[in-house]
Amino acid sequence: MKVYFVGAGPGDPELLTLKAQRLLKSCKYCIYAGSLVSPDVVTECAETTKLYDSAGMTLEEMEEVFIQARDEQEDLVRLHTGDPSIYGAIREQMNSLDRLGIDYEVVPGVSSFQAAAAALSTELTAPEVSQTIILSRTSGRTPMPEKEKLEVLAQSRSTLCLFLSVHKMDEVAKNLARFYGEECPAAIVFHASWPDQQIVRGTLKDIAAKVATAAIRKTAMIVVGQALSRDIPVSKLYHRHFTHGYRQGEGQ
Repeated sequence: MKVYFVGAGPGDPELLTLKAQRLLKSCKYCIYAGSLVSPDVVTECAETTKLYDSAGMTLEEMEEVFIQARDEQEDLVRLHTGDPSIYGAIREQMNSLDRLGIDYEVVPGVSSFQAAAAALSTELTAPEVSQTIILSRTSGRTPMPEKEKLEVLAQSRSTLCLFLSVHKMDEVAKNLARFYGEECPAAIVFHASWPDQQIVRGTLKDIAAKVATAAIRKTAMIVVGQALSRDIPVSKLYHRHFTHGYRQGEGQ
């Protein structure tokens, strides 16, 4: 018997990995994050799978299901939205499984920041502009370490992908504008890859007002940075004068 921490991906069931889909179809138990995981992904489970929505469960209640699956020697899928390694709260569950002597494995999934980039048809890195992507969030009921506050991260002017923060869009935009400038491109993707996906584009000057008009308050990814612009230097990779291990540049 094993517990599988499975990445549900951003929402579109076609973005599940083959391994994730196989495990969902074969597992006898599934605990899923009902407040975030797309219902279309949960339907990949068999009709006989025992489903538990973790939105209303405590860690102790999840432990009871782990024990029940262990006693019946049936595999259990712990389904997390996106990729389990990003804001998945899996560490405490693994500690419980260690204590219970239950084996487990992590199956990665497509993250919402990747699905947001796909929805925007953009590359998050850009030559001579940004070669770094920062995944973070704003402080809330879970405080941020001092060295990871938005004002500190923004000093690098890297491409910034913010989870769990769209409800503070006005504050975020004002803070980032001090470092990126008011004309820096910004975008919000609500429910990336879901049927009701919604995209809001703008700059740090006007994005908060646009998000307020769209009434987006949760389950959205914020993307900020000059890499979102199309008016940036081209990559040397395909330049006819650029030589690399697989091609001799012209005139070289």
